[in-house]
Amino acid sequence: RKTPQAMRISLRRIAKSYGGQCVFRSLDFEVEFDHTLALVGPSGGGKSTLLRLLAGLDLPDSGEIRIDGNLIPSDESGLRAHRQKLGVVFQAYNLFPHLTALQNIRLPLEQVHRLSAQEADSRAKQFLARFQLLDHAGKQPAQLSGGQRQRVAIARALAVDPAFLLLDEPTSALDPEMTAEVLDVIAELRTSEKPIILVTHEIGFARHTADLVALVADGGIPECAPATEFFDQPQHATTRRFLQRVLKY
Repeated sequence: RKTPQAMRISLRRIAKSYGGQCVFRSLDFEVEFDHTLALVGPSGGGKSTLLRLLAGLDLPDSGEIRIDGNLIPSDESGLRAHRQKLGVVFQAYNLFPHLTALQNIRLPLEQVHRLSAQEADSRAKQFLARFQLLDHAGKQPAQLSGGQRQRVAIARALAVDPAFLLLDEPTSALDPEMTAEVLDVIAELRTSEKPIILVTHEIGFARHTADLVALVADGGIPECAPATEFFDQPQHATTRRFLQRVLKY
C-alpha cells in the first residue's frame, strides 16, 4: 500500500462564535502529520467546531484555513467541491434510517459522485465486505447494533475515496464493547492511505494510534506534539491540568 503524503493544515487568525458564544478568537495553528492527528480537550473547548471548519460545514467568521496549501473556499460551489473530497463520520452515525446499509453507502456514490448504479452497488458491497458487514447489507440502521451502524458510517465515508477522513467522537454513543469494535476499525485505517483527523475522548486510544495529539482548549491549541511526548512530557500547564483530570481514574 502506498504511504500517504504528509498532510498540512494551516489556520490563520481564525475567529468563530455561535450566537455570541466565542469559540475561537484568533486561532493560529500549523501542523503536518503522516497518518493521524488526534484532537483532545475538555467538552466545549472547540474540538468539534475545529473539525466542522476543516470539513467546510461551518465557515470561520474571519481568518483563513488551508489544507495542503489550498484555501478552503467560502462560496457555496467551492465548499461543495471541498466537502466532496472528504469522508466525515459523526458521533450520531448520520445514516438515513429508511435506507438499508447498502443503500446508505450507495446514495452518495450515485447522487454526489455520479457513479452508475452498477458501479455504486459494486463499490458499496466491496466496502461492506471490508468491514465484515456484507451479511447486514439489507438491514436498516435500526436493525443494526451501534457498532455496526458506526462501521457502516465509516464504510460510507471511505467508499467515496476521500482525500482524508474526519472522525468526530465516533465512539461517544457506544458501550465499551462496541467502542472497542469501532476503535479496532479506526486503528486498522491507520495502515490505509488516508490521513485521519480524529476528535476523541478515548485518551488511551489517542496515545496508541495518533502520530500527533493536539489539545483544543480555552479558544486555542496550547499544545500539539507527538503522542508519547504529549502524554509523558506535556509542556503546557493547560495540558498538564487536562491530563491530570482525565487520567485520574
